[in-house]
Amino acid sequence: MIRLASKSVADTQAVAAAIEPLVQPGDAILLGGDLGAGKTVFTQGLARAMGIAEAVTSPTFTLVRTYDAAGGRRLLHADLYRLEHLQEVVELGLPELIEDSSVAVIEWGEAAVPVLVADYLDIRIDFGAGDDERVLVLTPVGTRWVGRTDALGKAVTR
Repeated sequence: MIRLASKSVADTQAVAAAIEPLVQPGDAILLGGDLGAGKTVFTQGLARAMGIAEAVTSPTFTLVRTYDAAGGRRLLHADLYRLEHLQEVVELGLPELIEDSSVAVIEWGEAAVPVLVADYLDIRIDFGAGDDERVLVLTPVGTRWVGRTDALGKAVTR
């Protein structure tokens, strides 16, 4: 587990950008934490680092958005906040959407863990002490991400 402090939107986006070189096709990043704490802000930073020029917005009402990234990769951005049952995740086809060429960022993804991939990076973003302060807790889960723990720690603490 890696615990970080963010003092601004730019700091949160910089953490995402630092993680981007470690992200591989087929990876899943599950974002949880306080409502409005910066899950979409994190995704915007990752998208920019992946070479996505278009605006990345919250998919709260569309549930899933995809963006073409540099190098033939794709960013899948999902928001499961409005889903009430695990069956809705299955019906959405989210497990199938996490393809080998996609990097999936799933807001409120903890509810979908039973039907998603076994390996993921869990990132919790909560409000900190000040108005703009956030606390990010990164927890690698599964062999795919646990194997990158050292590199992840070095990337985000530079």
